[in-house]
Amino acid sequence: MRITSALVDPALLDLPWATPLEEWPAEHLVALPQGISRHIVRFVRLGGYVYAVKETGERVAEREYDLLRALERIDFPAVEAVAIVADRHAPDGQPLDPVLITRHLQFSLPYRALFSHTLRPETLERLLDALAALIVRMHLTGFFWGDCSLSNTLFRRDAGAFAAYLVDAETGALHSSLSNGQRGEDLEIARVNIFGEALDLQAAGLLHESVDPEMVCEEVVQRYERLWHEITYEQQVERDARHDIERRIRRLNEMGFDVAEVALSTIDNGRYLVRPKVVDAGYHTRRLLRLTGLDAEENQARKLLNDLDAYRAESDLTDEQQAAHRWLTEVFEPVVRAVPAHLRRKLEPQELFTQIVEHKWLLSERAGRDVGMGPAVQSFLSDVLVHRPDEQAVLGVDVDAV
Repeated sequence: MRITSALVDPALLDLPWATPLEEWPAEHLVALPQGISRHIVRFVRLGGYVYAVKETGERVAEREYDLLRALERIDFPAVEAVAIVADRHAPDGQPLDPVLITRHLQFSLPYRALFSHTLRPETLERLLDALAALIVRMHLTGFFWGDCSLSNTLFRRDAGAFAAYLVDAETGALHSSLSNGQRGEDLEIARVNIFGEALDLQAAGLLHESVDPEMVCEEVVQRYERLWHEITYEQQVERDARHDIERRIRRLNEMGFDVAEVALSTIDNGRYLVRPKVVDAGYHTRRLLRLTGLDAEENQARKLLNDLDAYRAESDLTDEQQAAHRWLTEVFEPVVRAVPAHLRRKLEPQELFTQIVEHKWLLSERAGRDVGMGPAVQSFLSDVLVHRPDEQAVLGVDVDAV
């Protein structure tokens, strides 16, 4: 047996590598829902972490491992590659397929878990937005997926929306940039795969009666094209209307994209042709991480920063770093600590805080006054959180409740 690993964990040696993956005993496995896969996949717990173990060919495993490691270096939303285990043999000497090990993404939901109950159309729209944004970010990075589908994606809650993560990269390729033809091919593959998945959901009675499977795959492509246009189109502005350039940059930042530079060229009648160079998503995520050390999804980060900015204004603090430190220790951390231990597996801390802030706003609207954070926390814990499933461990049960 030969192990190639980015994170050396001696516990890997204790797994039954001489047994085919589909025959692994239950004592080594963690019961988590998973999407449709052409490979045998099992989940195991080692040293406090859950890992996904997938049997595949050696060359395919090595290629996917290298790609996932490359995506990790550029901070792309994908699962983390941990190891390849090759040269496996059964006790009778029969060779066994190599496996690729990735770290399971905590609080993530495969799409079939989201559809375990008939999904409301508005929740489906949020899901499609997340997938379209993932493909846009992927193409900006120069990554060609080659097998874009709901099955190859994981979703995490993101302050009322979803954030999408790439799971399967075995058909992918990382380039310096993609041509329109490569982007079009990826979109056509996505269209076909998602149409098939939507038909499968419809046959199982898990697609809302108002949702057309063909609409699902077309919506992903249309949402992708609208977002791609907004990020990349060339804009004509008057010479004396430079605020239009600033407005465009601010709008892109609000959408979560960083602008590295702006290309300007003069055209007829004294106007400018403007094209911003968008380098990556995660504008609010990076600002929150820089100020507080909290790692959050983009929409979560936007809401956390809004609360931080409101705290800073109320406290008359001019120094942003000082305000961030005080908000973290006086607001965020006390709210998270107020959650009893037996309820902490239901939502990750950043999502928990954003939902409590939203709950506080609803209570205040109902009462016609600011009810305060303390009562809002207690109300959320007793009236909302206690009824939620443990998304850290048992996914796919009533996930459409919020």
